[in-house]
Amino acid sequence: MDWNLGEVFLTMLAFFFWFTFIWMFVGVFADIFRRTDLSGWGKAGWVALVCVLPFLGVLMYMIARPVPDAEVQAMYAAQAGVVAPQAAGFSSADEIAKLTKLHDGGAISDGEYEKLKGKVLATA
Repeated sequence: MDWNLGEVFLTMLAFFFWFTFIWMFVGVFADIFRRTDLSGWGKAGWVALVCVLPFLGVLMYMIARPVPDAEVQAMYAAQAGVVAPQAAGFSSADEIAKLTKLHDGGAISDGEYEKLKGKVLATA
């Protein structure tokens, strides 16, 4: 089978859209099952809607989904391993002071200190 450049491009484009389509479902289903404010029937309803009407269901879910409060955002950040001092109620200065104390006490190395300090400053 001979492939020309256009066929290769269209195949790559189709793969990209299928991958995006699957990733969209994974993200929406993960969000549906992670939410604690939905009942079991609510989750079942959203899953059924997304399965029956894929694009419309995902679009409707994204529009109807409430914005998570700070506590839920902090929980998501902790699950992802992201340093989120503002979501947890601490300022960046507090986090850097804790890191300095750990560094001066010898609990973390110079490299770890700089890496963690950079993460805290990036989230500020």
